[in-house]
Amino acid sequence: MSNTDSSSSTSPSSIRRKVVLAGHTGDVSTARAGLSHPDGTVRASAVTSMDRLHELTQADLESALTDTDPAVRLRAAETAARWTAGVRGLVGLLQDPDDRVTEQAAFALGERESSAGVVAALSGVTRDHRDSLCREAAVAALGSLEDPAGLDAVLVSCGDKASVRRRAVLSLAAFRDPLATEMLRSLTRDRDLQVRQAAEDLLAIEEGEELGGPVQTSEDRVQTSGDPVQTPEDPLPPPAKS
Repeated sequence: MSNTDSSSSTSPSSIRRKVVLAGHTGDVSTARAGLSHPDGTVRASAVTSMDRLHELTQADLESALTDTDPAVRLRAAETAARWTAGVRGLVGLLQDPDDRVTEQAAFALGERESSAGVVAALSGVTRDHRDSLCREAAVAALGSLEDPAGLDAVLVSCGDKASVRRRAVLSLAAFRDPLATEMLRSLTRDRDLQVRQAAEDLLAIEEGEELGGPVQTSEDRVQTSGDPVQTPEDPLPPPAKS
């Protein structure tokens, strides 16, 4: 084998391909060796392969969450979102210098059990993070967790830029609180069309539940009325014959 062939077979891209393939062929030893490879892309792929093989341990995952390479931390956060076992280090990624990692960590935390520490950390991201995508992910996670302690941060997010407000208005649906209802009413006058529509829809659902039944639509009213009022969408009656 030439030196060129030898270097090619040991290049990070070649090793990464082997690690990815190992996750589909049951080659646990190759996948596990990838967890300690010097190249971050190989280590990231090894996390996925080990998880696919159901051989990734809690220690493996927690180590990947604190890896020096953001690609590995990102892959570990993605994996943690699917884990049911406890995982230490995920909350710490909300302060990660890579915004992609922070965004994914927020999503992952929204898929797990709530706690005072998790809600406080996510609330801090919604209020203070420089990146709007991270703030969106955090407010969505607070809505997913449905923890009353997260309501204040969601209410604050209703005053953020439009993309964050669109997430925040949906998260309000998780909270049975007069403050949430009041904010929904306020958002029906929001300058963003999607925010207004979402607020109106959620209020209609909420008011329908309070009345003890489904919200009546215009079609329902036409069907239950003895003399329905013709709407612009109704076909015009044929002209009377002379």
